[in-house]
Amino acid sequence: MILLHLESLSRQITKSDLLALLTSVGGLEPHRVGRIDLRVGEAVIEVPDNWQTRLVKALDGQMLRERRMRVWAESPPDSDATSEHFERLTRLLELESRAEDQETRERGRRLSDADAERAGTSLVDLVITDEETGLGGRLVLQLAKRNRSPLPWTRLGVGSPVVLSPDAAKDATGRRAVVCERAQGSLRIALGSMSDDLAEHETWRLDLSNDEIAVQRQRAALRRARLARAERLAQLRDVLLGRRPPEFDPEREEPILTPGLNDPQRQAVQFALAARDVALIHGPPGTGKTTAVVELIRRAIRRGEKVLACAPSNLAVDNIFERLLAAGERAVRLGHPARVMADLRAHTLDLLVEDHPDVRLARKLVKEAMGLFRQAGRYTRARPLPGARQETRQEARSLLADARRLEAQAVEHILDTADVLCATTTALDRELLGTRRFGLGVIDEACQSTEPGCWVPLQWCHRLVLAGDHCQLPPTVISPEAAAEGLGVSLFERLIALHHQSIARSLTVQYRMHQAIMDFSSREFYGATLTADASVQKHVLAGLPGVVATDFTRSPVEFIDTAGAGFDEEVEPDGESRLNRQEAALVCRKVQKLLDCGVTPGDIAVIAPYAAQVRLLREQLSVPGLEIDSVDGFQGREKEAVIITLVRSNPQAEIGFLQDVRRMNVALTRARRKLLLVGDSATLSGHPFYRRMIEYFDALGAYGTIWEE
Repeated sequence: MILLHLESLSRQITKSDLLALLTSVGGLEPHRVGRIDLRVGEAVIEVPDNWQTRLVKALDGQMLRERRMRVWAESPPDSDATSEHFERLTRLLELESRAEDQETRERGRRLSDADAERAGTSLVDLVITDEETGLGGRLVLQLAKRNRSPLPWTRLGVGSPVVLSPDAAKDATGRRAVVCERAQGSLRIALGSMSDDLAEHETWRLDLSNDEIAVQRQRAALRRARLARAERLAQLRDVLLGRRPPEFDPEREEPILTPGLNDPQRQAVQFALAARDVALIHGPPGTGKTTAVVELIRRAIRRGEKVLACAPSNLAVDNIFERLLAAGERAVRLGHPARVMADLRAHTLDLLVEDHPDVRLARKLVKEAMGLFRQAGRYTRARPLPGARQETRQEARSLLADARRLEAQAVEHILDTADVLCATTTALDRELLGTRRFGLGVIDEACQSTEPGCWVPLQWCHRLVLAGDHCQLPPTVISPEAAAEGLGVSLFERLIALHHQSIARSLTVQYRMHQAIMDFSSREFYGATLTADASVQKHVLAGLPGVVATDFTRSPVEFIDTAGAGFDEEVEPDGESRLNRQEAALVCRKVQKLLDCGVTPGDIAVIAPYAAQVRLLREQLSVPGLEIDSVDGFQGREKEAVIITLVRSNPQAEIGFLQDVRRMNVALTRARRKLLLVGDSATLSGHPFYRRMIEYFDALGAYGTIWEE
């Protein structure tokens, strides 16, 4: 027997419904149907070996109880290598999930309320100051400090998954929610479900949470890819695993839709459009990778294709989504509205559905149905006629069924009329997308996603384009065991290693950095192939309005060596992170010098590789608009002036995770006009990368010592 999978089923479906479907539509005799395993929204059915192809063909896409099904047959993998690859990824995914859960639990046990807030993972002593229904019918709560003081610095940003729990009841079950707005003195969260006991507790706490649903979707996608056979997903799987080479059509010239597209961008787009299976767009810092991705999507739409555009983070998805809307494309954003930028929420599926005429009518039907249910349950002095209450309840159920049908029709209409759907890779819902197929799937910032995340959108795509830079930050992996076994190797990076440059095109003109800021990274990571566009090649801080022209604002790069000055690192009390107080004090002086020269706080960033140094600097530099964060926090960002404090200074020349030079590549390429580094050359120079970096600054005449300050 072969296992037949039916997905996107209505919750009201019964085994009898499925048996009737197999016989009436599939033509299979009832006695030949094996076991039926019915779960929420899906079913697995045993069918004869030689029936799977005809049943998939007959049933896939059929409507059942106003839901369009997705049907596929499970077959053993064609090779042990295929099975091993996906079983390994699944095992690593489970290791990572357990590590995330353990970290959350240990943080809750280890840290006091004050320390949890200081770490940025929790907010405590909160009160509910307002509640309303919004964001697609969800309950939205506004929370503020009980004493109405400003909120401390926190990692709980818009879109963060959180758990809301009573402050006084440590063991109480929390409610999952998503942060949808954040202000200086309050934040707003959207609860996953309504709650009727909010008045029972006076104060509340919020804790950063992991995303369980995302793990479930990745696990299901890996299983789906492992068992796929005789379908497009199986063909793509063979290419992505190196079992057959990717194929390309001849490139063809087409009208350029984005004004000012340079030659490398144009060539990368044409190459990606010619791919039959998969192509990579390699975009080093500042080279306009997302511009090329948007051009690619728009060209595919002009060819008549539907596009699924994804990225691992909501911010990256919103970046693409915003540009597509600005270009006039018919794009719809999937996912929780609270995780979408406020200016874009009106274009999310949830809010578009709420505003649809059919759904407004459905809301009226629901209200009428609720009234009928109340009427049927109300006691009256007059004895109702036999069967009257049953008839009233049946009428109410009929109205609810009509309302559900109208809502489903509205969702289908919105999705069907969109040319491009935008979502994070793990926000794609099988129940929502159903049997839809997309000619092109695009994953931007693909190097920041673990490989399991990339297999989620592949279930709906005919071909795939990955855009990213494997020379910058890899995916974040918490589990040391999973990292050691390769979970931190993205699909993009693995494909580069597998096929080299035969499936990739690189962008080489960058529009962010002064040439002196760019050159070191270009040599170290990109084979000296990057060139600075004329618009940025020589720009410095002195060219900004209101900035005083001095030697300090005219120089684009600077390294201050603290060797021999006793700027020793230390381990944070009650923690494992590291800080350097003397370096922090020097950074504060340099920030003040920038401000004195007329550089605005919003144009300055301070980057530290260690969280303890970030926390110390935030305590010492209370300047509105000034951003201080870790390297990871600045991925994909830029500022006019960037100061980097490298922290490490010790007699053993130990540099810890500064050895991950890709992380340093990110830090070095965030600045547009001024890059200033502070570090101990005696500690750093033991590593060849940092030795070459210091030599580079020295060759430019940009090397100085703390004794010259």
